[in-house]
Amino acid sequence: MAAMKPRTGDGPLEVTKEGRGYVMRVPLEGGGRLVVELNAEEVKNLGEALTGALP
Repeated sequence: MAAMKPRTGDGPLEVTKEGRGYVMRVPLEGGGRLVVELNAEEVKNLGEALTGALP
């Protein structure tokens, strides 16, 4: 039987281009990752929202 390793959220935020979309992997505090697939327009809107949130 294979050893069971805990899944941790350790690691960087990752965004990769896959096909026509982008896949964003966000580490979570409780472990694991949130995986979201976005199109180019959604990536642009997210970028604008994040830069607008900075002081």
